[in-house]
Amino acid sequence: MSTATKRESYDAVDIQVLKGLEAVRKRPGMYVGDTSTRGLFNLCREVIDNSIDEVLAGEAEKIKVVLTQDGVVSVEDDGRGIPVDIHPQEKRPAVEVVMTMLHAGGKFGTAGYKVASGLHGVGVSVVNALSEWLEVEVSRDGKVYHQRYELGIPVTKVSVIGTATKTGTKVTYKVDSGIFTSAELDREMVIKRLRELSYLNPVAELTLLDEVRNETFVFHNKGGIAAFVEHLNRNKNPLHRKSINFSKSRQEVDVEVAVQYNDGFNDTIISFANNICTVDGGTHESGFKTALTRVVNQYARKNNFLKEKQANLTGDDVREGLVAAISIKLLNPIFESQDKKRLGNTEVEGYVSSIVHEGLVEFLEENPSIAKRIVAKAITASQAREAAKKAADLIKRKSALEDSTLPGKLADCSEKDPALCEIFIVEGDSAGGSAKQGRDRRYQAVLPLRGKIINVEKNRLDRILANEEIRAMITALGTGIAERHNIDHNGNGDGDVDDDGENNGNGDKRNAISRFDLSRLRYGRIIIMTDADVDGSHIRTLLLTFLFRYMRPLIDHGHVYIARPPLFQIKRGKTSMYAYDEAERENLLKEIGKKNISVTQFKGLGEMNSEELRETTMDPEKRTVLQVTLHDAIEADEIFSVLMGDQVEPRKAFIENHAKSARYLDI
Repeated sequence: MSTATKRESYDAVDIQVLKGLEAVRKRPGMYVGDTSTRGLFNLCREVIDNSIDEVLAGEAEKIKVVLTQDGVVSVEDDGRGIPVDIHPQEKRPAVEVVMTMLHAGGKFGTAGYKVASGLHGVGVSVVNALSEWLEVEVSRDGKVYHQRYELGIPVTKVSVIGTATKTGTKVTYKVDSGIFTSAELDREMVIKRLRELSYLNPVAELTLLDEVRNETFVFHNKGGIAAFVEHLNRNKNPLHRKSINFSKSRQEVDVEVAVQYNDGFNDTIISFANNICTVDGGTHESGFKTALTRVVNQYARKNNFLKEKQANLTGDDVREGLVAAISIKLLNPIFESQDKKRLGNTEVEGYVSSIVHEGLVEFLEENPSIAKRIVAKAITASQAREAAKKAADLIKRKSALEDSTLPGKLADCSEKDPALCEIFIVEGDSAGGSAKQGRDRRYQAVLPLRGKIINVEKNRLDRILANEEIRAMITALGTGIAERHNIDHNGNGDGDVDDDGENNGNGDKRNAISRFDLSRLRYGRIIIMTDADVDGSHIRTLLLTFLFRYMRPLIDHGHVYIARPPLFQIKRGKTSMYAYDEAERENLLKEIGKKNISVTQFKGLGEMNSEELRETTMDPEKRTVLQVTLHDAIEADEIFSVLMGDQVEPRKAFIENHAKSARYLDI
């Protein structure tokens, strides 16, 4: 029998009822994701999306977002303005109903909005509930109406404060600092969303006024998603100058698609439904992939690029180097959750597939030179995939022998529970030697790498797997790798099975090269430990690029860290202190003075003895490690392409733009 103390009663009085917006304030994460950066952005996005719905309805053309010095955000549009007349059931002004009641809005029927992104009617009321205060101004019927709320509760009545020569809605709010851990809205996330919306809605002009930095951004991209795809490809080498794009309708579903190939090895597919980025894809994306793979295979066979006995190209083959955007607009989208990450309308898959099939067939037939380049790239990808599979099979066979075939240079730990283990991936044998002596052998493993690993951004997987250092990492970590972790949608790894729509006898056709399996990970923490100089930074970037492209779940699940070794040692007698950059060194010297002081600059990890390395960089009680997180996979994809790709000019521009903000330079 349990020894826990029993409660005296459990009666109706114990049932708590949260009325109005109380539930939102009680559990804010359920409505906006979290109470930090992501949640702050989601609030702003909800208000912007309401204005965009006016654009979709053909009632607005301009949206202005203002970020002020004190953390206040305002969003203004020139749409119809939220109705202010008395709601027949609630007996209150409609604007107050919209602002204070969940599931209240004009998007449940077809009278207010034919197509809309905010379908659940919780968006702006949630913003109101989570704000210290919110004010709404509505311009319509020649008047300006105003109401103020505090913590979601109206503190004034809807009143006329002026005359209006136009229509529209302006929502101004300040988030509740008692709920959010940070009150600073991430400007870059807002810029990205406005830029995205400008491509999806070419008629709209979107402006961001940042009063904090005194900067203004205007987005008005008349080229639509075709221009969006070309924008995403701007730091790569396109196989064809103009994107392939077409738009058609099926059963009141509007479909727009843009495609452009580059000579790289990764793909980017971004999909939208009613302007919402469907992060996890859905039926519209599945329809696109199926049609793309089928059309390329049909064209290749029809024109004798694929012989009769050759297997079909897989979806991965066909998508190598692809950048694509899919945007659909429909009356009643079915999203799988409130965060609208995945579209579930089953009928949409067939509509998109047939439209893409027709559009691509027509384009390839009319543009044989571009078609030949696309097919040739896919065939080369297929050949490389087969070569890579053979190399990966060899790694798998070796890995199956468990510890007996772990890399000889690996100094493993004795602990067998991965959650308690960590591995240091170290630059060079010299640093590796110090790390092996300085580690705690019970739970710390060390894998020294010889020199710089292959740049995976510039090479296909067959060449990557031929690299000895890459093979050593794959074997040591134990998870295997995926054939490619590309950027699907707005940031997810491509986890679909192949979708060529053909039964080509390949079984599980996608068959990730070594079938990445996170459950086989041998270490809970993977710590990249390189020198605190330019070469060390380069090696670190090479390693991160490999992990991002081929082992991204390790980053997604928080297993990857970067060690931060000190740059300077400051000694006074037998006492040692350490500084991680020049500013920290100067501050320490000011604190302790400069008499009888010796300062040593470490040129590399190999210059530290094992005790110094353990004390500064390896001991969990004293070290500083930085966890690698993925805030925006599209942006990460772009940065890796810029830093590690073939194009020199984008890399030069990146360095020039970020030179002043660079830290930890070894000059």
